[in-house]
Amino acid sequence: MQDDIREIATTHEERESGWLIPSIRKAHERSETFGLNASTRPDYDVLTEGDLLLKLEQNRVLCAHATPVMETLREQIVNTQSMIVLTDAQGLILHSTGDDDFLARAEKVALRAGANWAEERQGTNAIGTAIAERCPTVVHGAQHYLAANRFLTCSSVPILDPYGDLIGVLDVTGDHRSYHRHTMALARMSVQMIENHLFSSTFQGMLQIAFHSRPEFLGTLMEGIMAFTCDGRFLSANRSAQFQFGLPLSSLRAHTLSSLFGLTSAQLIDRSHASRAPHLPLDLNNGTRVCARVRLNRAPLAEMAATPVATRLAPRASSTRDASSKLASLDTGDTKVSAVIGKVRKVIGKDIPILITGETGTGKELLAQAIHGDSPRRAGPFVAVNCASIPENLIESELFGYEEGAFTGARRKGAAGKLLQANGGTLFLDEIGDMPYPLQVRLLRVLQERVVDPLGSSKSIPVDVAIICATHRNLREMIEQNRFREDLYYRLNGLVVKLPPLRERTDLATVITKMLHAVSADEACCMSLSIDDEVMALFECYAWPGNFRQLCNLLRTAAAMVDDDGCIRREHLPEDFFEDTRVGAQGLSEACVPSALASGRLQEVTASVIAAALARHRGNVSAAARALGVSRNTIYRKMPACSTMEQ
Repeated sequence: MQDDIREIATTHEERESGWLIPSIRKAHERSETFGLNASTRPDYDVLTEGDLLLKLEQNRVLCAHATPVMETLREQIVNTQSMIVLTDAQGLILHSTGDDDFLARAEKVALRAGANWAEERQGTNAIGTAIAERCPTVVHGAQHYLAANRFLTCSSVPILDPYGDLIGVLDVTGDHRSYHRHTMALARMSVQMIENHLFSSTFQGMLQIAFHSRPEFLGTLMEGIMAFTCDGRFLSANRSAQFQFGLPLSSLRAHTLSSLFGLTSAQLIDRSHASRAPHLPLDLNNGTRVCARVRLNRAPLAEMAATPVATRLAPRASSTRDASSKLASLDTGDTKVSAVIGKVRKVIGKDIPILITGETGTGKELLAQAIHGDSPRRAGPFVAVNCASIPENLIESELFGYEEGAFTGARRKGAAGKLLQANGGTLFLDEIGDMPYPLQVRLLRVLQERVVDPLGSSKSIPVDVAIICATHRNLREMIEQNRFREDLYYRLNGLVVKLPPLRERTDLATVITKMLHAVSADEACCMSLSIDDEVMALFECYAWPGNFRQLCNLLRTAAAMVDDDGCIRREHLPEDFFEDTRVGAQGLSEACVPSALASGRLQEVTASVIAAALARHRGNVSAAARALGVSRNTIYRKMPACSTMEQ
């Protein structure tokens, strides 16, 4: 790890004299502000079994990568009267292991799963203080704030995720009389292993460069690792890579592959293919010459060069090139949608459940597919289930599957449910608010225990799926009405995002252009489709109650009616569209629309319709927006043009 990470420790003489170094003194001052005193009885706040299971599920990825490393570390410190503890970012113990004879004594101070060791509960201690200071911390004997903990010496190291965020702490705790100085070094090495494993797993399928100035350090904990998209966009770097460049992660984010290594991704891949050496010489932008290994899909590119072309272009490899643009393809200029995509990108690969809200037809499934396409699971299946479209008496068997003879009408040999079909990939539960209340309990168990019990079966089958849910309902209101389980809601809403309705989006013209291209491709049109200014003005002022579904169906119908020039005009639109427009305008004089449309200029046409509505409602923007079926923001965006026309 970098040399600039501070380690809170003391010399033997300092510990014995009880003198506190500045960082420990600062931690003691914080403890006082929490209202604690040395004789305070510790508040371990041990979680119930159910709440602990929820926390374990939320930290499943961390536990999966940390547990094997903890077992290795345990072998190195065996018979030292010590134990190893893993916590989450808030100091909650997720897992502990160690010497059996010491575990019994440690139980008295609740060094077990479910206990909380944040500073505000335990005062100065290595776990809580490491979280507060975000640096490796040793707290020895009397340095603990609470007298009850002073028989311990604890060495804690924060664990950062591949994006530089704190996700947990690895701690080695033992009797203060048997403290060894090498304990911290072992803990730090273990955390490096965990972080490197997390890094490689998160950016699996992306372009990864492992490098070091000394070739013998390649493949060890000391190697730097960087991840890029296939077009050279920087994703992240581990701690060793940051140290070798002399730049923190925040500064590296402003760079690309080209600015860091002096060559494009295509040039790098070509050089890797051409090289027969075990590693590739590269120059960092700070002038350092390093030896590197380049990996894509977790395989060295030098090995890929010797692989048949058909194998290199297998679905997983080709999907990687497409994957980097899945979410980007949905970002068509609307600020609200861009914000949603930005939030989603930050949690991809972190095993955080995503709940997508919004009106029906706003593109929730498209967003879910894009999330899957950009995730490390993109090579796995994407299985979508609409909870509102499956009869209540069938949804259980659809989700969980069934054994032969489980019920009347069951298929011979049974059937795998959607959960098992999605194993290794993503399960998208659309309209989760319509899931029957009794089945919500079963889904919660699957999310907690990661096992599926098919109907009629006595066996539990392990399953590994990412869950994305969507709904147009207000789940909080449903919870108050006892129609949706509160515990399931909090399991599903790790990140909640809301897609805006079509009437509030500022990128309608771009969306329509993309849809017309899709319609042309689907219908094998031999002409290029376009929208007449008059029609576009009507589209701009329309409420679109059916959102994208309605727009897509309307464009398909219009494309079938279009003339040889491919331009969609007023006469190509269905009559019910104009009926909805007239109803939405609430009596707005239809004469003002054609007269304004005669100009043929889109902005003037749109401004004319809005100006008429504002005049009719005496400048009341809210009333005009309701009359036209658009948002107030749409009115405000068009008001400068309206003012110009009025003058």
